[in-house]
Amino acid sequence: MRQFNSLLKQPELMALNAYTKEAQTAQNIWEMIAPENLAKFSHASAIKNQQFNIVAHSNAVAAKIKLFIPSLLIQLEKQECEVTAIRVKVQVKSSPQTKPKVIKKLSPQAGSELKILAEKLTGTPLGEALARLASKAD
Repeated sequence: MRQFNSLLKQPELMALNAYTKEAQTAQNIWEMIAPENLAKFSHASAIKNQQFNIVAHSNAVAAKIKLFIPSLLIQLEKQECEVTAIRVKVQVKSSPQTKPKVIKKLSPQAGSELKILAEKLTGTPLGEALARLASKAD
């Protein structure tokens, strides 16, 4: 246990811990002042040099936040934050990988029933389409 506690007191981990506390404080403030629809698609990164840094997930969200900057600064003042500017950055989130399409095949029974129906409708566009579909079932 003693070794673990000494690891936690390393300067790198202490700096990382301070940064995460600062980022969490900024995020809590952002969730309080931001409109709900904008808070879902953005997050606060830090408050440094009297500047509130916001990261938006798209250009559209960043533009909307920029429209709200004057009212957001007033709300920050009410929260007793010493902020004179809001900086908005865009960091696009990567899209999730798409699943490959599963090719569904007809069962042999369905294919034979389609052939029977296609024979009944011979000479019609529907009969021809059913015949093509039945041929793919094999």
